Amino acid sequence: MKKILVCTDGSEYSRVCCEYGAWLAQKVGAEIEVLYVTDLRQFEVPLIADLSGSLGIQPYQAVLGQLQELEKKKAKIILDDAVNIFKETSALECKTTHRTGLLVDCMDDCEPEPDIILLGKRGENADFASEHLGSTMERVVRASTKPCLVTSRAFQPIDKVLLAYDGGDSCLRAVRFLASSPLIKGLELHIVIVAGPNEDDSVVRLAEAEAIAKEAGFAPVCQMLHGTTEEQISDYVSANGINLLVMGAYGHTRIRHLIIGSTTTDMIRTCRIPVLLFR
Repeated sequence: MKKILVCTDGSEYSRVCCEYGAWLAQKVGAEIEVLYVTDLRQFEVPLIADLSGSLGIQPYQAVLGQLQELEKKKAKIILDDAVNIFKETSALECKTTHRTGLLVDCMDDCEPEPDIILLGKRGENADFASEHLGSTMERVVRASTKPCLVTSRAFQPIDKVLLAYDGGDSCLRAVRFLASSPLIKGLELHIVIVAGPNEDDSVVRLAEAEAIAKEAGFAPVCQMLHGTTEEQISDYVSANGINLLVMGAYGHTRIRHLIIGSTTTDMIRTCRIPVLLFR
């Protein structure tokens, strides 16, 4: 792992994201880039449209210019704050980048391409919608081909890792990533599978993940659970003091999620720990 991309918007969740970025960088010896993206949509809100209609086009352009200058100052403050967090928590240096547009569209412009992306599960409006996940976070995770670490509200050192395994392609990539990366070397690894209609198949899949982990030098705690996936994994996290949940992300179409919901979304919302997601 050579590069970690930390996404920030200046929120409390983003500050915690930087703390996890520092922990991760020290663990794997990677360089850090902190990215702040100015969302163009904030200049298209009804307030701006009202100003345009009431002030006339030239005064409107002047106001818009002032807002853009304020946004540049805001970006500098947010990025400087992130730099200070890295210096205070780990004495690490980091590169900062400010772009304009949408976060999901700016990922392709980050060179070299990051090996892992960090972002908070909620953003600037977290205090006003505490039960809702950030829509930007979901769009990035859905679009990214790289692992995404969605961080929680408070930082805690990671010593116990849970891989929620289902035998799918994304989970297979996850277990192989964990086996080959220094990210969780020396940490306690748990692997669980929630049994489906064919329990024998679940046994085979769990053994598959266990074999990969053992070959990499782990002595994983493996267990097959029964019941609703979200409830069983959440209960396991709480009962075993898990600090990091690893799982596949959004395995079905968005239309299906609108109808029956998403295990990924439910797990991010209910678990108060970071979740490392693989597409």
